[in-house]
Amino acid sequence: MALLPQKKKRKDPGLPGASHSWAGDGPLTLAKFSEVGIFLVERKMGSSRRSFLSQLARKKGFRVEERMSESVTHVVSENNSGDEVLELLDKQSGICRAALVDITWFTESMGAGKPLEVENRHRLQVKTAADGGPIGIPISQYACQRRTTLDNKNSLFTEALKVLAENAQLCENEGRYLAFTRASSILKSLPYSVTKIDDLQGIPSLGEHCKKVIQDILEDGICREVEELIQNERYQTLKRFTSIFGVGVKTADKWYREGLRTLHELRASKILLTKEQGAGLLYYEDLIVPVTRTEADSIRKIVEGAVHRFLPAAVVKLTGGFRRGKEYGHDVDFLITHQEEGKEQGLLYQVINWMAAQGMILYDDITDSKDQKWKNKEPEIFDSFAKCFLIFKLQKDVVNVLRPNTAGDHDPLAKEIGHGGRAETCERATYAAVKVKDWKAVRVDLVTAPFGQYAYALLGWTGSQLFERDLRRYAKHFKHMSLSSHSLFDNEQKKFLSAATEEEIFAHLGLDYIPPEERNA
Repeated sequence: MALLPQKKKRKDPGLPGASHSWAGDGPLTLAKFSEVGIFLVERKMGSSRRSFLSQLARKKGFRVEERMSESVTHVVSENNSGDEVLELLDKQSGICRAALVDITWFTESMGAGKPLEVENRHRLQVKTAADGGPIGIPISQYACQRRTTLDNKNSLFTEALKVLAENAQLCENEGRYLAFTRASSILKSLPYSVTKIDDLQGIPSLGEHCKKVIQDILEDGICREVEELIQNERYQTLKRFTSIFGVGVKTADKWYREGLRTLHELRASKILLTKEQGAGLLYYEDLIVPVTRTEADSIRKIVEGAVHRFLPAAVVKLTGGFRRGKEYGHDVDFLITHQEEGKEQGLLYQVINWMAAQGMILYDDITDSKDQKWKNKEPEIFDSFAKCFLIFKLQKDVVNVLRPNTAGDHDPLAKEIGHGGRAETCERATYAAVKVKDWKAVRVDLVTAPFGQYAYALLGWTGSQLFERDLRRYAKHFKHMSLSSHSLFDNEQKKFLSAATEEEIFAHLGLDYIPPEERNA
């Protein structure tokens, strides 16, 4: 008797492994675009049509969610207004971090076989409840599609969320850190002040926790969770230790677990510090005081003079927060290049050696460039340029005297200076220090980039951090490109895209150009 071949068992679609999409009795398919989560609104669409569209999307490699959740990036609706969709979602889950789009975005994406960039014509219009607020202005979840100036109309909320974000970072919880940071960033970009919770309808990236913080502040003027956190010993200690140049969260937490609480205790301990940490602790009182724009400009003139001694035609650009229009910063960043590529090589050593001979350098750490590393197609947070992290000795005669309480205005926790364990204000400490020395220690970063990569380097070193993160995220998710401070690689065309200016980079990405002063996300 012949044995019949055994039937192969069908694999359980629920088994762990690669990201898959499954449509009931339909085929099991790989979710090619797993970073895009689609939720189809059944209202006015009908269950049959919704089921058909879900299967279609899954067959084409899209991830379709049956329920609204935080993993949804696009809410697709047919014949509903934005306000109707928001009201429906609020009743179902209260979660809406996704882009609200019309069915046209869905059908066009299916036709293209990939998720398309959301244009204004795709977005569902939402009326803002704020008095005098904008009506029908879509707010993107990506910072690179928002214009964020230094005119923050919701600082009361963003400062509270900043504390929660800092605490999440100190607890090494990247997810919570990004959630609070993104919520704060969106509130910064709003052209109106939030006066009631209804003003937040239609705004992405605001989870229930963030909304509760805002609601508490609206009702009581403060958020007790934030106030209690500010008084928390671990938060205060780790924030204090990580403000030391060269000290990260892991080191700060280690010191905390060893019983250290103040800078005085740290200085009196037998702990072996790295060269960087030793310098950071030695010049701590100066380094925690914000650098003024006048001081940054004074340092720029000195750096330009030093660079031009060895490379007269070099370009020296002030970047970071000062390029974005800030009046104060924690350090001063400079990007250096030369039109004749290769001329910039070895320049940092010449500049630093000369400045050290002039008594301008208190600490320096030079890192050579890694020429081949940037050619990796995957974007990286850190670049591979030649750079020098240094502590600069800025003479008093070129220092603009700080206004009273400058440091306190920027960081209410930056008061511990470690003298006998007592807390003093930065203003008082700096004023006392100025009496006994005629200079100030300032953190300065010098970076050299080949001219062919200069536009990308300038974009990357201008910031803000979240703006740059969202640029890379947007490039990957919507353009299938890999962006770094070195290059932009088109994964479909399999080639690097050259750019001579930041405007050209934005054009490659299909984004409206956003000037530096509107990148304060």
